[in-house]
Amino acid sequence: MMNRLDDVFVSHACDILAKTSGGLSGAKIVEYCNSYAVDFNRKITHYRYPFDVSNKRTVLLENLRCFEDVEQFKIIKDLCELPFFEDEEEVKKLKTALYRRFGSLAKETFSETELIQTTKHWLSNYPKALELYESALVKFEGGFWERNTLDDIRLSFELLVKDLLGNDKSLENQIPGIGGILDKIGTSVELKNMVQKIVDYYTKFQNNHVKHDDAVNGNEIEYVIEFTSAIMKFLIKANGGN
Repeated sequence: MMNRLDDVFVSHACDILAKTSGGLSGAKIVEYCNSYAVDFNRKITHYRYPFDVSNKRTVLLENLRCFEDVEQFKIIKDLCELPFFEDEEEVKKLKTALYRRFGSLAKETFSETELIQTTKHWLSNYPKALELYESALVKFEGGFWERNTLDDIRLSFELLVKDLLGNDKSLENQIPGIGGILDKIGTSVELKNMVQKIVDYYTKFQNNHVKHDDAVNGNEIEYVIEFTSAIMKFLIKANGGN
């Protein structure tokens, strides 16, 4: 895995992202490049539209050359992930190649990871749970209020389950109801039992190490947020996505 983006790959990326048919428009390329120039405090070559060069691929390439390798990686990754390219197989292959060859340049924050972003998407219909979920992420990434981070993520999970089941029970008393949600989609007995057991241990962990003890192991917080996210996403989808 390389730790520098070579110009050949960057040029190849521009050929795909700014291709004549199906690529980004010249106006959008300038708009996105200007935004990243502000974010990274860079001066770019082409910041006005219409531009005075022959094609938009050249504009994107010459602008990308104004950024550092890590910044180029993020820009190309972000452009690949635009909804505009959702059905473009060539762009998906480009993103795969980007990570395979230059993945060491990835500098995502925790909240930018695919799992967290997907969970936030599924929580969009549950604003109270989403608000606490985002609060937990802010506290975690800020490196403060460790106990409060886990309080928020637990309460987010609890509020979600209350909404899904239409009751006001505490999380530890929702385990049979969670099994009922999974039964509706024909979940295997083994997977249903595993999820219920995880939730059981989850509530015990929170009660023993969070509610009654300020000494939280900071190394565990990221993993608690991740598997809470995975279960929340699973339950929302099992409930029909709404």
